[in-house]
Amino acid sequence: MNYLHLDPLFTPFGPSIHFEAFVFSGGEPHIKIQEIPLGEEICITHRIRSFNDLGLLLIATDALKRMGVATIDVFIPYFPAARQDRVMVVGEALSVKVYTDIINAQGYRQVKVFDPHSEVVPALLNNVTVLHNYDFVKESLEQIKEEVVLISPDGGALKKIYKVSEFLGGIPVVECSKKRDVKTGQLSGFKVYEDTLEGKHCVIVDDICDGGGTFLGLATALRAKQAAKLSLIVSHGIFSKGTTALEDCFDTVFTTNSFADVEGENITQIKL
Repeated sequence: MNYLHLDPLFTPFGPSIHFEAFVFSGGEPHIKIQEIPLGEEICITHRIRSFNDLGLLLIATDALKRMGVATIDVFIPYFPAARQDRVMVVGEALSVKVYTDIINAQGYRQVKVFDPHSEVVPALLNNVTVLHNYDFVKESLEQIKEEVVLISPDGGALKKIYKVSEFLGGIPVVECSKKRDVKTGQLSGFKVYEDTLEGKHCVIVDDICDGGGTFLGLATALRAKQAAKLSLIVSHGIFSKGTTALEDCFDTVFTTNSFADVEGENITQIKL
């Protein structure tokens, strides 16, 4: 297996095939791949954060096929639009299906994704292999080196967190909830379904941290239940509003490099 790492800062498997990628003045991505032996199997990896990133993946796939590569796998660590997996109000697109339809049309032998937001992504993708967050959470907890309780931020995360708990030998799980206005996205009504968390190191586990509002609001609710320490483990660190508020609120924030490379005094990034 040879690898084509389209993001030079994301090389999870081994050395990459040499290529040149650039963007034309009109905004179109382009690629030139060096000659490779016929019949080689190729795995493309890419962090997709925009339609241009998706475009680079598609033209790289086309280039490989035109070079005679018959078997192509792809590793997309953060699957784009995974959160847009349902239509909440009239006029919205089912964005995740747009992306999965495009990926399916490429005829990849295998599509690997890391910790997708819900079961919708693997249901829509052909030939999908889901890489769960279990080992990532385990490695994060090994760095904490304390007894912890796992915090489920909402009902949507609960099923996944119980599976993580089972994998880790039955770490206690505390359920929480919040309210979200589907029209404005405004969060409110954070609740922790536990009488007290006095002396506990509470570890919130979730798949995505975007602006961080869910976790900041939940941290306040956990502190009100006398939580002694707070940590956050998120598979995909988007951090669209930066990490300062999160670092001030949490003892440690763990994430991977699935979306971007991040640094911070209280940020621990585990590479995939």
